Amino acid sequence: MLENLFKGLFDADFTNVISVTDFITCLLVSLVIGVLMTLAYMYRTRYTKSFVVTLALLPAVVCVVIMMVNGNVGTGVAVAGAFSLVRFRSVPGTAKEICTLFLAMGAGLIVGMGYIAFALLFTVIMCIIFVICNRLDFGTKKNGAIFKTLTITIPEDLDYTGAFDDIFSEYTKSNDLVRVKSTNMGSMFKLTYNVELRDALREKEMLDKLRCRNGNLEIVVAKQESTSMEL
Repeated sequence: MLENLFKGLFDADFTNVISVTDFITCLLVSLVIGVLMTLAYMYRTRYTKSFVVTLALLPAVVCVVIMMVNGNVGTGVAVAGAFSLVRFRSVPGTAKEICTLFLAMGAGLIVGMGYIAFALLFTVIMCIIFVICNRLDFGTKKNGAIFKTLTITIPEDLDYTGAFDDIFSEYTKSNDLVRVKSTNMGSMFKLTYNVELRDALREKEMLDKLRCRNGNLEIVVAKQESTSMEL
């Protein structure tokens, strides 16, 4: 009786019907996988509530969709097209967020195909890698110390073209003037540089020389931000 209740209206005799027990098992496993991935992502990472809730539920959604497709090629193509529309209706995220969503979808797909053990193994391995990378701040410490954005205020009578080239050649590996802005009713200019320091420990020494060159006007040093559109 229970099996007939969950049988599809368009199922034929040759259609493989998923049992209710298998459906619930796969659904629960995919929810557990989603929670594990969410906890690994949240470890030492800035996040929003909407994203972590989506990440926790995404494996279960993908799992159910794959189970319902159940080998139907036409339905599978339609589902793939529907999922592709979601990307264009959403706000672009960081590379880390997009990668995490792909991992969650992949885990849900594995569960939906019935390979529960493989899905759990995949999830455990990826969560461990996530935690290790976040714990070690992999790829962030060096960039934060070496790559800087300098905003230097100079008087209007100082020609900013090459004004600091000798200082930059001594203390930086590369420098790029990205913006020039007039300020204080045109009596001053603000120059914005993206620089890569040769030695982060000599940053103050470089600033002292820049202050002597710009007449001790304001200089702002900030961490160089990556672009918002990472992918």
